[in-house]
Amino acid sequence: MNPINPSLAAFQGLGPGLSALGFAPFAVLLGVIAVFPLVPSTESWWGSNRNKALVALLCALAGVGYFLANRGGAPRLEETLLDYLTFMALLASLYVVCGGIHISGAFAGLPTTNTLFLALGALLANFMGTTGASMILIRPLLRANRRREHTAHIVIFFIFIVSNGGGLLTPLGDPPLYLGFLRGVPFAWTFRLFPHWLLLTAALLAVFYFIDEVLLKREGTHLRHSLLEEVRQAERKLHVEGWRNLSFLAAILGVILAAGYWVYPAFARLYGDGVGRTCSEVFQILSMSFIALMSYDLTAPRMYRPGLPPPSSYAKNEFSMAAILEVGILFFGIFGAMMPALAILDAKGPSLPVSHAWQYFWGSGFLSSFLDNTPTYLTFSTLAAGKAGLAGESLAALAGHFPRLLEAVACGSVFMGANTYIGNGPNFMVKTIAEHSKVKMPSFFRYMLWSGCVLLPLFLLETLIFFR
Repeated sequence: MNPINPSLAAFQGLGPGLSALGFAPFAVLLGVIAVFPLVPSTESWWGSNRNKALVALLCALAGVGYFLANRGGAPRLEETLLDYLTFMALLASLYVVCGGIHISGAFAGLPTTNTLFLALGALLANFMGTTGASMILIRPLLRANRRREHTAHIVIFFIFIVSNGGGLLTPLGDPPLYLGFLRGVPFAWTFRLFPHWLLLTAALLAVFYFIDEVLLKREGTHLRHSLLEEVRQAERKLHVEGWRNLSFLAAILGVILAAGYWVYPAFARLYGDGVGRTCSEVFQILSMSFIALMSYDLTAPRMYRPGLPPPSSYAKNEFSMAAILEVGILFFGIFGAMMPALAILDAKGPSLPVSHAWQYFWGSGFLSSFLDNTPTYLTFSTLAAGKAGLAGESLAALAGHFPRLLEAVACGSVFMGANTYIGNGPNFMVKTIAEHSKVKMPSFFRYMLWSGCVLLPLFLLETLIFFR
């Protein structure tokens, strides 16, 4: 079994009371995110990004303070900050670049059209990431359904399929899988997860189609006829504006691949794993920031006035930085507040009674529902390697000799990020964009009711078929 990281040794000796206290900053932040929008006296106060920033900062400082008070190492703090900046560089660059792509055409909010949108998103998520696919498709999907009365369920299933489960088949699909790739898992290894992906995706698409069809019938047959007429009268079957941004999107994917294939291995070989990881993340932060600035500069929105050129694709998408700013504020608090929680999990992980694939699936999935799924994936995959007597620094041996354990961790981390709004980065971005488009999204707890009713039975089915 792998020895405990010396910088986390103090957390291994914490009793139940102090361990619970280590989870308190994150629990408080989670409670505020869930409850404040529901209480009339705090709803308007919470609507200000300034107030969100205040709460996030206080919870982040509490988490970091607890971590350092228990002799947590400063290098871990630096790693967390770099992780956050890399995370936000990826989200922000994809948000800016994809915000400059305007898709229109002969599609309206019919159940068949909506289902095809979600199926396309599930495929694209494997090649441009769940964030990239979400940012490209959510706006045209919302426009296609602008005349529908019931639209919240469309966004919910979009989060289920496109923003989470769709990105299971390649390391580009979701950050946990990319981290596994950096830790030695072969690039094509995730192709073996196709049956798991197909089962969940097909089942969710079928359930969505049924629900969407029922809700459209409730809105009356006149709306269906009106939507069909809208499709027939459309001037173009498909029209894409902002084509140059597709090259910027490809550049972002190229940066991700370059960081994993060249930058990290080169510096890790010369100076060690820590330096390699730092150089890789700094390379991504600088490169993605430059790409986002270039994209915005070349596709800058213009206000439409008579005599001026027509509005840019940004203007047509009603693009603003409000959504990504809100995501950045909240995830700053999440990254800081979860530091002691993850340190405790890392330190006490070897003593956890986890040995079977289904336990890794549900354990990694439960934590990925609330904590960031990337460190959760690393915690459970390292735990699986340690309990199997393998080196945790490289996951290649675990992928080769105990593939079912790594399959369980990968599926749990990717699939169950859909259980809450904060389980995966794109979730909150999609929710915020939908709300800016006047879609009344369910509260934190109501969303969890949806995920509990729809996703949990499918996760049980996945367990019985693949992880029993």
